[in-house]
Amino acid sequence: MYLARIDGTLTATIKHETLGGFRFLIARRLEGDGSDSGEPQVLVDMIGASVGSIVLVTTDNEAVRKASKNTTPVRLAVMGIVDSVYMGGA
Repeated sequence: MYLARIDGTLTATIKHETLGGFRFLIARRLEGDGSDSGEPQVLVDMIGASVGSIVLVTTDNEAVRKASKNTTPVRLAVMGIVDSVYMGGA
C-alpha cells in the first residue's frame, strides 16, 4: 500500500465487463515528504475520491475482487481517503 494524490479522471467507453460501475482516476504516487514519485497511474475507485485528494492505494487485487464479487483484472485501487498524515519522531 502507498499514498497517492488524485490528479484527474479517466473515461473508458469500452472496458472489461467486470469493471462496470467503477470510476477510474489518474494519480501520482507520493514519497514520504509528499513529493511526486514516478509516472501517473490509473486507479479503480470504489469509494468516491475526488481530484486533489490524498488516497491510500492497494496493489493487491484481492480487495477489489472481494468488493466486486468477481475476478476483475484490477491491480491498483483506492482503499481510503486520507484526512491527515503525521510523521512523528521518537
